[in-house]
Amino acid sequence: MDISAFAGEGQLMEVIALGLALIGSGLIAGFLAGLFGIGGGAVLVPVLYQFLTVLGVDESVRMHVSVATSLGIIVPTSLRSFLAHRKRGAVDLELLKSWLIPLPLGVILASMVAAYVSGEGLKGIFAVIAFVLGVRMLLNKEHWKLGNDIPGFPVRPLCGAGIGFFSTLMGIGGGVMNNTFMTLYGRSIHQAVATSAGTGLMISVPGTIGLIWAGWGAAELPPFSAGYVNLLGLALIIPVTTFAAPFGVKVAHALPRRTMEVFFGIFLMMVAARFLLSLNGF
Repeated sequence: MDISAFAGEGQLMEVIALGLALIGSGLIAGFLAGLFGIGGGAVLVPVLYQFLTVLGVDESVRMHVSVATSLGIIVPTSLRSFLAHRKRGAVDLELLKSWLIPLPLGVILASMVAAYVSGEGLKGIFAVIAFVLGVRMLLNKEHWKLGNDIPGFPVRPLCGAGIGFFSTLMGIGGGVMNNTFMTLYGRSIHQAVATSAGTGLMISVPGTIGLIWAGWGAAELPPFSAGYVNLLGLALIIPVTTFAAPFGVKVAHALPRRTMEVFFGIFLMMVAARFLLSLNGF
């Protein structure tokens, strides 16, 4: 396909520049996946949104495609990050096993809801949750705990389902929520980060499948799309995110806990600001 015809005359160089920006963002996202136990979606979603804007993709599906494609990209990134953390013995496998049913159920429900939520609604969800979690991490104190250990039924499965639901609507791997959940119940930030790589895998796989289904046959989708998932975006970003993830893992295990929390909080606040500005037309 002639990309210059699709992008519009005079926009080819801009599209190429954005393609290079996507690759650069993939490197950043992969590094963050290892560093914070996230799939990099908080970085990828706004970049993908801008990429689709330049290509003239209809606004009615632009945010949905960004979220769904981000989840698809998270699959290999989360897998490699999870395997690297598990090799170090840092993953709470018992928690992940207890979420094998409730977390994917939340993902499935979010996939069904995604077809009816507007693009502005998805951006609003992203910004609000990122802001709240960012504030919590920046102002965190040792005594800010809900308990000394992660609770059982019904709190644990409900939290797992909630993490799966909201993470899917945001196009992220759940690291931002799982990190907060685990640290509020006395777990170290390093164990939370390592375990979040696992939740990213449990969210991104069914989430990608669900959003392919939810967007199948939708109008105004860009070329090379399977439902809401854009295959061109996957091809550009997956290799570099997978390459960069282990480097983030090495840094994560070398930093003290409070440094990790501050970095993570600043990162979340930047994400929230980006989407709030977007909602206001900037």
